[in-house]
Amino acid sequence: MKDIVSKLHRAFNPRSVAVVGDKREMDYMWLRNLAHFQGKVYSVQIDEQELPGIEALRVKNYYRLLDIPDEVDYVIVAVPRAAAPQIIRDCIEKKVGGVMLFTSGFAETNTEEGIRLQQIITEMAKEAGLNLIGPNCMGIFNPRIGLLNAADQYYGDGGPVGFISQSGTYAIFFSLIGAAHGIKVSKSVSYGNAVVLDSTDYMEYLAEDEETKIIGMYIEGVKNGRRFFTSLREIAKRKPVLIWKGGMTEEGSRATATHTASLAESPLIWDAVIKQCGAIKVDSLDEMIDTIKALLYLKPTTGKRVGLAAMTGGQSVVITDTFAKAGLEVPLLTEKSYQKFATFFNIIGSSYRNPLDISSNLRSLDNITRCIDILNEDERIDSVVLELSLGLLTRRARSIGTSFDDLFEALAQRKDRYDKPFLVVLFSGPEESVATEVREMLMAKGLSSFPSFERGAKALNKVVEYYRFHRL
Repeated sequence: MKDIVSKLHRAFNPRSVAVVGDKREMDYMWLRNLAHFQGKVYSVQIDEQELPGIEALRVKNYYRLLDIPDEVDYVIVAVPRAAAPQIIRDCIEKKVGGVMLFTSGFAETNTEEGIRLQQIITEMAKEAGLNLIGPNCMGIFNPRIGLLNAADQYYGDGGPVGFISQSGTYAIFFSLIGAAHGIKVSKSVSYGNAVVLDSTDYMEYLAEDEETKIIGMYIEGVKNGRRFFTSLREIAKRKPVLIWKGGMTEEGSRATATHTASLAESPLIWDAVIKQCGAIKVDSLDEMIDTIKALLYLKPTTGKRVGLAAMTGGQSVVITDTFAKAGLEVPLLTEKSYQKFATFFNIIGSSYRNPLDISSNLRSLDNITRCIDILNEDERIDSVVLELSLGLLTRRARSIGTSFDDLFEALAQRKDRYDKPFLVVLFSGPEESVATEVREMLMAKGLSSFPSFERGAKALNKVVEYYRFHRL
């Protein structure tokens, strides 16, 4: 694995980038994406009509990659597919660190010409040892150096999560939606048809990357199943690896063939591989984000017993069903805990059996915090879950003159102090319009929330299973 780190370092951490074939009809997308790049940026374009637009971006243009006088670490290629072999030849001669082919129209089209051209560039790159990413992809995102694959991605700082995606859409979605949930990327890559570098190469690179603590993957297929299995088994011992496999149905596998020319594999095989290796299986972008959020924000536990506190009676029933269906347990509390509740808890319209219905105790911030403190102290409880209902909180805040900030600060202090995972479910209900703002307020306090009981329960159970497998 050390070899792959040295091999891919220049591509993932370039000091210079050349964009080949950017055009006005794409609004010079790739050059604009590099507006905040910390290194040197060059353009390669032979169409004279495009030069004024490139000059307006204050980027130096050359007619050929080989004309650039400096070293080039990373090349972004957006030319028609017929021109791709010539650009690959120039990249080989220039000894670039890596080349990303945004260009599509290859084997995924299942046409004779597309297959022929893909074979040509594949053989050229493999023979020369060129790090070819793609084709049909969005390439590398490294926020710390401003290397973006979408203009609305963040830059200047990153996080601890590496993301590998065969889909460019999901690479970008993960970075943007993840950031809204407190998840920042260390490095990510969209790799498309994977003719030279495949998911295993990127996984091995991120396994050795010190900035990356968690690895997420969206995969439609792999080229070398045995190598993938061997690497995954070793890497999952050191870092959590989450895998979302696309094309798990007959119809989905047909779609992967036209998307990235990936071959279908048995869902049973994938499930077995993920389980045997101690990786984490997820089935959607939401599950990917939720589970990574749980790994980042919740303290580890191997216990499945949850203490639940809901803000109404109906919600207390539903949250219990949901967490139990997800594979977690909702036990009765100890007698000692019930004795503590009896000293202050208003039982008119409420209950403290577990689940807790705290509806009659919401007027007192002290009562709310005492409830979850008791759950944390109970020896029969491994994790504490609190539902926050936005509508109810808003009405109670108006009536008693308190604020969200007071409650969130009190919860944040407990999250830091508790020796058990503390999970918040932010139930927006009719207050969806303010949910994003409130979620950001929680994150500012170091509290990450889940938008539904189902998503919170699934995420918690997945990380518990992970910690159990690895005996953490």
